Amino acid sequence: MNITIERIYDFRKRKRHPGEYAVLVDRLWPRGVVKESIEFDEWPKQLTPSNELRKWFNHEPEKLEQFTLKYRKELDEQGDELKRLAEISEKKKLVLLYAAKDPKVNHAIALKKIIADSLG
Repeated sequence: MNITIERIYDFRKRKRHPGEYAVLVDRLWPRGVVKESIEFDEWPKQLTPSNELRKWFNHEPEKLEQFTLKYRKELDEQGDELKRLAEISEKKKLVLLYAAKDPKVNHAIALKKIIADSLG
C-alpha cells in the first residue's frame, strides 16, 4: 500500500507525478485555492469528518487519538469506499490532500490509517 498525505497548498505548487491518485479529504474547499489551479482525481465528501467532529477536534494534539476512534466510527458505513481507495493505493500512489496547517495533527493522518486498515 502506498498512501501519503500532503497539504493541498504544497501539492498545487509542484508538478504532479505520473501514477499519483490525488484525493481531497476536506469537507470544505481550502481557502485561497482556485479549483482550476489544482489537479486532483476526486473529492469524496462522504469520507470527510462531519462538521460536528471536525469542530470538536479543532486540530488539538491531545484529541488526535480519540478523534481517530470517533472518525472511524463515522466511517463504519463507508467500508466499500475505504476499500476502494485502499485498492487504488496498491496500484498507484494515493495522495490524501488536506488544508490543515499542522502536518502532524490533522484528520488526513487518521484517514490514512483507517484506509490502510480497511483491507486487513
